Amino acid sequence: MKDDSSSLSLSSQAKTSRLGDPVVLGLSIGFVLLFVILSLYNIDMVADGIGAGFAWTARTLGSYFQLLLLLTFFIGMGLAVTPAANARIGNRDTPEMSTFKWLSIIMCTLLAGGGVFFAAGEPVYHFVVTPPAFSTGAGTAEAVPGALAQSFMHWGFLAWAILGSLTAVVLAHAHYDKGQPLQPRTLLIPVLGERLMQGWLGGVVDALCVIAVVAGTVGPIGFLATQVSFGLHELFGFSQGYGTQLVILVVLGAVYVTSAVTGIDRGIQMLSRFNVFLALAIAAVIFVFGPTLFLTNSYTQGFGEYLSSFFRMATMTAETAPAWWMQWWTVFFFAWFIGYGPLMAIFVARISRGRTIRQTILSVAVMAPLATTVWFTLLGGSGIYYQLTGAIDLTEALNNFQFDMATLTVAQALPGGTLMALAILLLTTIFVATTGDSMSYAIAVVGTGHDDPSPLIRAFWGIVMALMAAILLYMGSGQISVLQQFIVITAIPVSLVLLPSLWTGPQAAYAMAREQGLIVGPKERKHG
Repeated sequence: MKDDSSSLSLSSQAKTSRLGDPVVLGLSIGFVLLFVILSLYNIDMVADGIGAGFAWTARTLGSYFQLLLLLTFFIGMGLAVTPAANARIGNRDTPEMSTFKWLSIIMCTLLAGGGVFFAAGEPVYHFVVTPPAFSTGAGTAEAVPGALAQSFMHWGFLAWAILGSLTAVVLAHAHYDKGQPLQPRTLLIPVLGERLMQGWLGGVVDALCVIAVVAGTVGPIGFLATQVSFGLHELFGFSQGYGTQLVILVVLGAVYVTSAVTGIDRGIQMLSRFNVFLALAIAAVIFVFGPTLFLTNSYTQGFGEYLSSFFRMATMTAETAPAWWMQWWTVFFFAWFIGYGPLMAIFVARISRGRTIRQTILSVAVMAPLATTVWFTLLGGSGIYYQLTGAIDLTEALNNFQFDMATLTVAQALPGGTLMALAILLLTTIFVATTGDSMSYAIAVVGTGHDDPSPLIRAFWGIVMALMAAILLYMGSGQISVLQQFIVITAIPVSLVLLPSLWTGPQAAYAMAREQGLIVGPKERKHG
């Protein structure tokens, strides 16, 4: 292995700062304080300003975001079938953890929180409001495949690929083989040079990525508090007010902060494994005791429609679809995932040490999306069945984007009724907790530049996100939505951080393969 001494010194420099990069810390905390202070001063001003930026970004850059996700997925798939994909990540000949533990963490810490929150409501929404890529009559049996296919598009191959395929390869090679810091700025070193990225510009890049993740994670944390409080109110008559939401936030924060502090090998891993077992149990009950034949047929038709209409859905623009629909659905989700991209790549690179590049790409960009489509079919497909048969009616709630009501309504209609509703609320809570702990860990890694940040820094960021959610909920749940919209704006600079990986990802993979003697480079062939 060949090490760059200047790179190693950069890594060493990052390790000496246990409190984190002051630029990253200052800008990130500054954003949190500024958002809260401005919201206290004039909520409408903040909401209107971010709303305008959100609409402009979606209208102007939506197609760019879509192309970035498409290229990332297809280049990643191309890389996965090359000989270079046999290279192992992280200077290890064997994986750090078992395959089940590794896959559990991947499944529970990427699209977990949002995916569980939308799994019941989104397919039903697309069933009662036909997506622009399809022309079937809303609310009819013919609309079922398109409704599921549109949900698969938002949470499927493209979404997962941007979170940890090419970028994870670049970061793993840069950090574990070349000694460069495990930070988003490292993705830009091949383009802008290491010297420039060591300075304040690198700190700004890292801070923008942290801000995007804070905006994207506080949303699910806050929405969970409203969802669980609504569920407890409907099931047991508990108060649905701020007091209940605050108690839920305290419990949730305590769980994911404890998990983040104990680390990947203990808390994060244990929480993820428990969540997978609970999800499998719920899935089995739904499939066996629910509308089994309908779900089986719907998945087959929906996945077939997803594949056959893939490019039509992925390339819809505000010119070929209603602008409001693109803004609030495809572009919103894709920009959300872009915002998570760099920090998720850091996390994937860290947990995948000892895995081959092929295993990593296929697990993140193929296996996880397939599992997601099954989950959306079980929960959302059941919702469509009950909506189609008249057992429930979510039309009005979903037209008002009340997805917390959708989840509980579908859960209560499932076999087991109240018990199933409680199980799904627990599952949603722990899924959000696994998102919180992994992001607290990843943000701490960004601040320090290496994969073993201080437990105090992990706890600090976990507490900051819970406190921000509590303050914004006190102002009203609408302010949580405003912060969620902000991630679409942050996707602009973050997308530029991800963009070079389209060519540096394959380069890093082939460099690893040459260093490990798996392939022969031009120089070696010449001398040979």
